Formats: sequence, C-alpha cells, structure tokens
Amino acid sequence: MTVVDTAENQQEAAVILQQPDLRLRQRSVQRRCFDAELIVQVNNLRVVMLQGVGGVGIAAPQIGWFERVIVVDCSLANRPCRHHGLLMMVNPRIVDASEKMKLGREGCLSVPDWVGMVERHQMVRVAYEDLMGVSQVIESHHYEARVIQHEIDHLDGVLFTDRVVSTRDLVRRMVLDQV
Repeated sequence: MTVVDTAENQQEAAVILQQPDLRLRQRSVQRRCFDAELIVQVNNLRVVMLQGVGGVGIAAPQIGWFERVIVVDCSLANRPCRHHGLLMMVNPRIVDASEKMKLGREGCLSVPDWVGMVERHQMVRVAYEDLMGVSQVIESHHYEARVIQHEIDHLDGVLFTDRVVSTRDLVRRMVLDQV
C-alpha cells in the first residue's frame, strides 16, 4: 500500500527517543485497530526514519508510540542488498529463524553515537499485518533480516547495546567514521 502525503495527514515529525530514556525499555502492545489514524502514524514513523542519518528501519517505541509497529526499507542501505523494499509491519513476529547466525555491525537512531557487533539469525520468517490488517508472511535474509530483528527488539524494550558480543566492541561512531 502506498501512503500519500496530503494536507489532512501531514503532521510534524516526532522526535526520536534516545538512550538513556527509560521509555525505550517499555514493551509495546499489539495494534488492534486498522484505520486511517494508523496510516498517518506509520507514515510519520517513516518520515522520522528518513530524517535519521543512515536510517533503514525504525520502531514505533523510538518515537514514544508503544504499539507493535515497525518500518524497514533496506533499499536505502549504503551497500546494495537483497530486500523487499519498503515494509510497514504491524504486530510483526518471527515465526522461524535459521540456526545459522552471523556477526555484524549495528547502529541505532536511538543510540546515535555508538556502533557494536551483534550476532543475529541470517534468515527470519516474519508474520505481520499490513496497514489494512491483512496477514502477511515474508522470508528475509542477511542485512534485511538483521534490520527486522533489530526493530522487533525495540518492540520488546531491547536495544542493540544489550546484545553486543562484547562491550569492547561497542565503539563511538564518530571515531569509527574518521578512520
């Protein structure tokens, strides 16, 4: 579904909550109502993601909206990768995951100054509802799978810093960018 910006649904973009804001640790609830308000809220979430440096995913709790909603768009990634384009997922849940794991560097719009090495499943199968409430299932691999797992973690109050392999691997982004 395409979300079109109109005068009626434009609103000021929300501010991204940043660590150590305790609201980021809050567990989000299921979204039950699939209505015009949901479309406006998800579009706002997408706009906030696009305003963030390097943002390819965002979860509703990052803007203080504590329902299980994420937006992922790996077509925006710096390096080409296999992806499903813009995903607007309501109540996403991982229903299957590969045993094979991969270590990779992650950052976060809510932890803007840090990156760290996190181990994630290389493949995930995700069930979710689209903006109309229609059930969907996708299989995602590699980078997109990593992003989806990262965003679903936000829905459970988990940050990537909780999952870093070693705190030695948590590095200030500006130092890394200057290298």
